[in-house]
Amino acid sequence: MVQSQLVARGIADLRVLAVMRSVPRHLFVGEAFVERAYEDRALPIGARQTISQPYMVGRMTEALALKGHERVLEIGTGSGYQTAVLAGMAARIFSLERIRVLADRARRVLEALQYHNVLIRVADGTYGLKDEAPFDAILVAAAAPQIPAALVDQLKEGGRLLIPVGDRANQVLQKAVKKGGELQLAPLTPCVFVPLVGAFGWREEEGGNGSSYHSDQQLDR
Repeated sequence: MVQSQLVARGIADLRVLAVMRSVPRHLFVGEAFVERAYEDRALPIGARQTISQPYMVGRMTEALALKGHERVLEIGTGSGYQTAVLAGMAARIFSLERIRVLADRARRVLEALQYHNVLIRVADGTYGLKDEAPFDAILVAAAAPQIPAALVDQLKEGGRLLIPVGDRANQVLQKAVKKGGELQLAPLTPCVFVPLVGAFGWREEEGGNGSSYHSDQQLDR
C-alpha cells in the first residue's frame, strides 16, 4: 500500500511513510471490508460515514508537517485510522466525533493498539475544543461550506489547518497557515469528503447522516 499508493503518488515524508506502514488499517474497517482494507479507496464504516483512502490520509498528514512535539486537533474521528496515524506523528491528539457509536468503536481500537496520547470526545466539531486550545495543527476530516471561525481562533500563530472546503458534492482540500491572526490559504487537491455536520457546517438534513452512500463512491472521512 505505502509503496504503490503513497510513494508512487508523490508522498515523500519518511516519517509519514513509516507510520502508515505501522498502522494496521484492516482493524479500522468492518469485517466485510477487511480484504479491501489496503485498497486505495474510501470504505463505509457505518452511520453513512467512511474511512478515507490511504492516499488522502497520507497527503493530509504530510501537509501538516508534524515534527513530533505538536498538539493536534482532529475533527471527525470516524474509524480512528487517521487518528492513529496522527498519534504516531505528534505528541497529543484531541479528536472530536459527533456520532457516539463511531467514537466508542474508534476508542476501543486505539486503546487495544495502545495509543496512549489520544483523547476522543463526542461533540460538534465545528465548535472546536476551546478548553484544550490553542493547537499547533488542526485536521478536519469532513467537508465544510466554509472554515469555522472557532477553528481559526483555536489555531496557534504559525499553526497549520487542513480542511476540505466546497459544496456537498465537490471540494478542494485547503491548507491554511495562521499568520498575524489571519489564515493564508493554499489549495492542495480536489476531493470529495462526507459533509461536516454541525452548527457551523452543514445542517444534518442538508447532507449529513441523511445523505446516501454507495460503496463505489470515492468519499473520504
